[in-house]
Amino acid sequence: MALIYGYIRVSTRDQNEDRQVIALREMAVPEGNIYMDKQSGKDFQRPQYRKLVRHLKKDDLLYIKSIDRLGRNYKEILEQWRILTKEKGVDIAVLDMPLLDTRRGKDLMGTFLSDIVLQVLSFVAENERTNIRQRQAEGIAAAKARGVKFGRPSTPLPDNFHEVHQAWRSKKIPLREAALACGMPEGTFYAKAVKFEKAT
Repeated sequence: MALIYGYIRVSTRDQNEDRQVIALREMAVPEGNIYMDKQSGKDFQRPQYRKLVRHLKKDDLLYIKSIDRLGRNYKEILEQWRILTKEKGVDIAVLDMPLLDTRRGKDLMGTFLSDIVLQVLSFVAENERTNIRQRQAEGIAAAKARGVKFGRPSTPLPDNFHEVHQAWRSKKIPLREAALACGMPEGTFYAKAVKFEKAT
């Protein structure tokens, strides 16, 4: 008997998956058949997705909210679609794009149209991600030009740093002892010492 499954992927641990969960529940996907990965698209290990693919059998139905849940880029989305539909014999329904529903038009023309729509949408999804990255890079460059600082703010030097630094530079104490006296790793002490010397 064919089963219904759902797959959710959110890019970071902070991103909210509620929108995807609600959409799958509306399609009556059993709670135990919803698989979810929370990780960046960068490493893309996706243990839950791999587990889901192992469970899928011929004629099962897989719901996903949007096409980019299947992969990071155009090539990967097409590859996963091919594995699921051709090798595993699974039906896929993309909720954001009703045209991408392999249950419709099982004849040659239906399959052909579905494949064309998939290729166009996969390309659009990847293109949008590229544009987002470019806009982010441009935004960061513009902010830096305005003097906005990125990264963690540097911690202030401890009160005893000046005297410890002087003792270390005059070779009265070794680097390890100087770093210990300031309560920081040797590398951090050395970096702060160099920065302090450049500033003075």
